[in-house]
Amino acid sequence: MMHPHTEIRFVSDEIGVGVFATKFIPKGTILWVLDDLDQILDEDYVESLDTFRKDFIYKYSYQNENDQYVLCWDNGRYINHSFLPNMIATAYELELAARDIYPGEEITCDYGTLGDDESFHCVPEEGTTRTKVTAEDYLHCYQEWDEMAMEAFKYFNRVNQPLKHLIQKQFVEKVNAVAEGREPLDSIRSTFE
Repeated sequence: MMHPHTEIRFVSDEIGVGVFATKFIPKGTILWVLDDLDQILDEDYVESLDTFRKDFIYKYSYQNENDQYVLCWDNGRYINHSFLPNMIATAYELELAARDIYPGEEITCDYGTLGDDESFHCVPEEGTTRTKVTAEDYLHCYQEWDEMAMEAFKYFNRVNQPLKHLIQKQFVEKVNAVAEGREPLDSIRSTFE
């Protein structure tokens, strides 16, 4: 589920739509969390669908560590990519605000954290030399992503968390321990192994 202070807006003809903040969202806030309304689809099922639905799932879902397709039921499916994201993935099926996000700002993630099987080129961005998402990005970028997540977790208990009740039961204790500094962060790389 996406943070409640977000909405879909048109970005450009090239990109389409994206998700934007409608209010100030401070660093460390859960921006997205996997919840029980999200659809988790086996690859065989997706392959059995008609072309229109199959293409929709391929475009708007991501594959989890079990090679299942996760299709977000809400605006989460419209999050766009950036090599300089303001949202960072964790190993706990949730993503945090990597920095303060202001009203009207687009919310973005690094698609490399999704472990996509196919490489693709991206719209060039000022401030980064990366131009392509690859299936091996996690091997090269996981330390940077983990540092971003750990930095965001420092603020986790200092900010309002309207989505905290949706954290999956198996992760609640670990998320609290990481946020309190009692346990180390599990690397995002672990979700790819």
